[in-house]
Amino acid sequence: MRDAATHRVVITGIGAVSSIGIGVPDFLAGLRAGDSAVKPISAFDTSGYEHSLGCEIDDFEPQRWIRNIAPDGLGRASQFSVAAARMAVDDAGLSEEALRERRCLSVIGTTDGEARDLDQLVETELRSGPGDMDPAVAARVPAGRLSTAVADEFGLRDVEAVTLPTACAAGNYAIGYGFDAIRAGDVDFALCGGADALCRKTFTGFYRIGTIAPERCQPFDKDRKGILTGEGAGVLVLESLESALARGARIHAEVLGFGLNCDAFHQVAPNEDSVARCMRLALDDAGVKPGEVDFISAHGTGTKANDVTEASAIRRVFGADTAPRTISIKSMLGHTMGAASALASIACVLAITENFIPPTINHVETDPECGVDCVPNEAVEAQPRIVQNNGLAFGGNNAVVIYGKYEEERV
Repeated sequence: MRDAATHRVVITGIGAVSSIGIGVPDFLAGLRAGDSAVKPISAFDTSGYEHSLGCEIDDFEPQRWIRNIAPDGLGRASQFSVAAARMAVDDAGLSEEALRERRCLSVIGTTDGEARDLDQLVETELRSGPGDMDPAVAARVPAGRLSTAVADEFGLRDVEAVTLPTACAAGNYAIGYGFDAIRAGDVDFALCGGADALCRKTFTGFYRIGTIAPERCQPFDKDRKGILTGEGAGVLVLESLESALARGARIHAEVLGFGLNCDAFHQVAPNEDSVARCMRLALDDAGVKPGEVDFISAHGTGTKANDVTEASAIRRVFGADTAPRTISIKSMLGHTMGAASALASIACVLAITENFIPPTINHVETDPECGVDCVPNEAVEAQPRIVQNNGLAFGGNNAVVIYGKYEEERV
């Protein structure tokens, strides 16, 4: 339960780079329309794969968003993170000067870091030897660049820059990190989220374990066949309620609480007990009862094991007959790895501010083992007040964040 002496934490800026829309207006339009970003992958040579569809961003112009550092000196994931941070800072109505004068945190979650550049270096080494590796590409590889590049872009001086490599839950881990720092008064602003770029390594890994869908991602559907890999970034600006009110900022929503755990149960298989425990930790931290949650943004990968385990854990926490609507935006934009729960968090915030629930597209028939209302195929109008966002990752790294509509007085 939250200590009354700590700061309330609000979201005043959001930025999204996704395959269904770059920038919040286009991302929102894609969510409302239930757009699909599926197309043949062009990021790497897919010869030899029986199927190779993904959710790639093909119209990203880094120079449009990155103003103070050279885009060519950044890997694609770092470009995404800086661009999303720029959007979020602009949305928050913050100037670079104002940020530089305050204590800031830049925390970005990721699965692959700059594995796309690493793919290129390894291919060069195998084909012609290490002497032909491009030093400029090698300089872009360190994963820490995802967060430090954000700090560099804004010229932040009093800043902590952290990159969290907790795989598919990394975006939620980063938001939780920022949430704790703001509510404890350790920093004034937190730029937090996640970023990843399509790469051969990750696509091949999922392909080899048989979890790449041949055509489409169908979370909670009885005929689901797996994930589609995607890419992008989501960044949120967090600050204390006092700070937001003092500067007259627009408040999108409030971060009510979060929970995280790591069960280390299995490299790839989720553990139902642990997932349920993580959700309870988040609800307890937020001071929210299960019946108060209006919908859940699920991890919802579209794999056989993940969807059944996650849905079973949800029914354990919320009740078999009283579980809230449970959606997955991965049906639209694929699995964006470290960016997944960050982009889903932005979808949660937009659902609260714009009064709707995004759909789970590609849905034909719900798997009875899942037994959830996944808002099939079309968005529904609603007025969600409290929303839960799940992030589940390899190795049992789970993170859940609870968002709420901003209200002056919260019981």
